[in-house]
Amino acid sequence: METELVVIDENNINAEAENAIKRAGEVIRRGGLVAFPTETVYGLGGDALNPESSKKIYAAKGRPSDNPLIVHIADIKDLELITDGVSEAALKLAKAYWPGPLTMIMNKSDKVPLETTGGLGTVAIRMPNNKIALELIKASGGYIAAPSANTSGRPSPTVARYCVEDLGGKIEMIIDGGQVGIGLESTIVDLTSEVPMILRPGYITADMIEKVLGEVTIDKTIIDSSSNLKPKAPGMKYKHYAPKGNLTIVSGPQDKVVEYINGETKKAMEEGKRTGVIGTDSTTSLYKADTVKSLGNREDEKTIAHELFKALREFDDEGIDVMFSESFDDSGIGQAIMNRLLKAAGHNVISL
Repeated sequence: METELVVIDENNINAEAENAIKRAGEVIRRGGLVAFPTETVYGLGGDALNPESSKKIYAAKGRPSDNPLIVHIADIKDLELITDGVSEAALKLAKAYWPGPLTMIMNKSDKVPLETTGGLGTVAIRMPNNKIALELIKASGGYIAAPSANTSGRPSPTVARYCVEDLGGKIEMIIDGGQVGIGLESTIVDLTSEVPMILRPGYITADMIEKVLGEVTIDKTIIDSSSNLKPKAPGMKYKHYAPKGNLTIVSGPQDKVVEYINGETKKAMEEGKRTGVIGTDSTTSLYKADTVKSLGNREDEKTIAHELFKALREFDDEGIDVMFSESFDDSGIGQAIMNRLLKAAGHNVISL
């Protein structure tokens, strides 16, 4: 299959871009797949109400079929078709944070096939805050099922060239809308529980949700690999975001972290392995490795989140075999950063 690549400027959706989006919408209407930008990461979109489209998404990604897909909509009224009832909590959150990086889980209607929901009786829904994505959703019929546009388990793509790398030749079209704004996937909150529960942390934090709904709980498996609790969403049990090389997170006092990482990279380099380190602006000069990357100022969590997947993908580009990352605070957006890092490292953590 030949994959068409089109470049669209979100801030200048001219007649040519509109035609490209219309063609992409037709691809999805016919049961095909299109990778497209959102404000979080690039998504791989198919018709959410067509079970064959969802099967194609799983096949293209190599994604386990019990890992639910998120349904993207462009009009809040569309909730009525795909859920069996829209709660007051859902309406409050939508008013506060849609369009935006928040996914809500509700009980599904019969219109949504089980192939889209990973066999569950619930459906995950969000409205992205990206003009290209919103126009594509409208052009495709209003309901796009879209996980991240990468090979399952790899770091999510924040630029289109990684969609090409992972999915080129497997899907009909890729829309290059430039680098995304946030860089981490949406927050997922389960509204089917008596008390809303966050199943995946993201840009919309627990504190932000509490301001709208009051009490909210957090799934214990998000950052605790030792928890015996079963994850509520099947996809939460899989290793995600992993680079090709071996990643280890090192936590503890800064001087001990630097000493440990430098010792390990020295041993790895003596064995002929290429090494990489993830640090911050204040620490990168302290490390000795083939590649040292700063995610930014440790106090600026939004920048750290924005740069994380990019750094992991660049390590792959550079052929890094062994890599180490500093640990980050696990509150606020930091919780989302650590959730992704822990999954990328397979919960391989050294505490000093």
